[in-house]
Amino acid sequence: MMNTPRTLPALTDLDPAALSARIASLGLPAFRAAQALDAAWRSPAKNWSEVTTLSQEVQQQLAAEFEFDSATETVRQEAEDGATTKLLLTLRDGQKIEAVLMRYPADRRKGTGPRATICVSSQAGCAVGCPFCATGELGFGRNLTSGEIQDQVRAARRILRAEDRELTNVVFMGMGEPLQNIDAVLDAVTGLTDPKRGAIGQRRIVISTSGVVPGIARLAKERPQVTLAVSLHAARNPLRDLLVPLNRKWPVEQVIAAAAAHARSTGRRTTFEVTMIDGINDRPEDAQALVSVLRGSSAHVNLIPMNAVAHTPWHESTPVRIEQIAAELRASGLSVTVRRNRGREAGAACGQLAAERAGTPPPAAVARRREQLVQASAAALQGRRTTTPIAASGPLLPESAT
Repeated sequence: MMNTPRTLPALTDLDPAALSARIASLGLPAFRAAQALDAAWRSPAKNWSEVTTLSQEVQQQLAAEFEFDSATETVRQEAEDGATTKLLLTLRDGQKIEAVLMRYPADRRKGTGPRATICVSSQAGCAVGCPFCATGELGFGRNLTSGEIQDQVRAARRILRAEDRELTNVVFMGMGEPLQNIDAVLDAVTGLTDPKRGAIGQRRIVISTSGVVPGIARLAKERPQVTLAVSLHAARNPLRDLLVPLNRKWPVEQVIAAAAAHARSTGRRTTFEVTMIDGINDRPEDAQALVSVLRGSSAHVNLIPMNAVAHTPWHESTPVRIEQIAAELRASGLSVTVRRNRGREAGAACGQLAAERAGTPPPAAVARRREQLVQASAAALQGRRTTTPIAASGPLLPESAT
């Protein structure tokens, strides 16, 4: 009988107390735990053998107990003259996830210095299945551990420190629905905000959700300083059923109410994100619906041109139409920005790099899905609600088969 390989925990999967206890059980002095954490969060080391503060003997002891890093960089793509870096990371079980590092110059008008933001994934794939999202096409692999989330941040820090820059912000807007993996996400936030580990202020962290109502309430209670973003995409239920299948469980009214309760409880402004799709959610009635559900709130609306995603019949709204909707929303008293998509030449839409390397669905399945989306779009635009979400084009082929 073959022996099953031993799976080691990631260093970042243990909180400081658990790490100290584990290191003490090895007969090592207590200060080794502090050295291990410092090496993980402050040094450029990528593995135990590069931790220069530890002897070779201690390196070997710790390497036998913990993985120094749970994610290996597989692909790095640069865009916008180095302002955006897209990372494809491979986890210990072969699952692939993505993270995007974005650098911003100082803004004199706002009185802010240079910023660097990492967009992290919380799941491998996603179960929500929004049809305009490349991650939804991949389907759901599994939840990430707290350590796998934190290690995306560590990867970004290593890149930035080689440039003599520091990470300033973290957004949970990568692959997956964060509030469907809320235990690991909140534990990761604990690590990211711990002065001995990530040392990032809670107000510099944004958690985005497609509308998991119980998770929004829990977030308000347990992490009131973290900013909430809601992927709304449509304010009318028939259309949001199509664009965000989770809407069938928690419809627009419940999501808006949960976000309003979060804002009242925390004093933090909610951002509502709307991916702008030509002829689908950029009509006059869509702007009116947004005004209707958000008027009088302190909410901020972020209009995002759709990134082109394979296997859908949709395209981004025109810049003129997006600006028209922005003007209508502002006229109603809402705060609005139009996001400029970063790193398009690097496949910046969430899940695109992973999808490219997973393979291509059968052409017949793609054609069938496109036809279903056209029919479902027509029904939604006529105000008819559907009970069944549009399935992905089918299992993606393994990379070796393409």
